[in-house]
Amino acid sequence: MALSIFSVLRQHGTITEETLAQSFLDHYDLTRGYGPAISRFLHHTKSPSALLEAARALFDGQGSYGNGSAMRIAPLGAYFADDLEQVIDQTRRSSIVTHTHPEAVAGAVAVAVAATQAWRLRSSPPPGCHAFLESILPYVPESEVKARLRRALSFSPDTSIYHIAAMLGNGSQISAQDTVPFTLWCAGQHLDHYEAALWLTAKGLGDVDTTCAIVGGIVATYTGLEGIPPMWRAYREQLPEWPFQEETRG
Repeated sequence: MALSIFSVLRQHGTITEETLAQSFLDHYDLTRGYGPAISRFLHHTKSPSALLEAARALFDGQGSYGNGSAMRIAPLGAYFADDLEQVIDQTRRSSIVTHTHPEAVAGAVAVAVAATQAWRLRSSPPPGCHAFLESILPYVPESEVKARLRRALSFSPDTSIYHIAAMLGNGSQISAQDTVPFTLWCAGQHLDHYEAALWLTAKGLGDVDTTCAIVGGIVATYTGLEGIPPMWRAYREQLPEWPFQEETRG
C-alpha cells in the first residue's frame, strides 16, 4: 500500500481517494497479511467508489481506527516535506480510503509529519526524542493519539522499552492510538541509527511488523538509503516494477 502511495504521487503529484483506491484494488495480494476487514473489501470490491463506501460503513459508520493507514504513510510525509499543510491534507485523503475514523487519521498525520520533520532535519544533528516529539505535536489533531504523544514526553530517554510499551501501547490492539505514539518515541530515540531504532522497536513486541514499518519509514527518511545496513538491503524483498511504470488504464 505504501508502494501505491508512491506510485500515485509519482504519476499525479497528488492523492485523490479514487485513484489511490484503484491502485489498492489493482495490486491487492491475498498473501500480504492485510487486516481481515480491509482484506475482505479489497478481495470482493470491484470499484474505487465501492471501496470508499465500504470503508465509511465500517463499525456502524464510525470507520476503522486501525493502524494500517499510519503504517503506509511515511513516503507521503517525505514527498510533501516542504509544505506541512499539504502533508496533513494529503494524509487525510490517503487514510480515508480505508480508515475513516478520526483516530486513524490522527495517527496517519502524526507519522507523516514525523517523516516530514525527519526529512527536514537530515542535514543536521538529530534532536533529542523530546524535541522531535514536540516538533510533531502541534500538527496532530486532538485525539487519543495526541494525548498519548503528550504522555510520551514525560518519559526520560533511558526509560525501559517495556515500560514505554506498557504505558503507550505497542500495537497489540492494532489501533492507531495503541501504535503511533510508541513508534514515534522509538524513532525519536534513534533517528540517526536505522538498525538501533528497529531493534529497539522490535524489543517492545506487539504488532512488530507494523511498528517496525512505521519506525523504519521515519528513520530512513533521515538517514537515507546508506543508513540501512548493507546486509539488510541484500536480504530484503525486491521491489516490484509496477510502482515505477506509467499507468496503462484508460
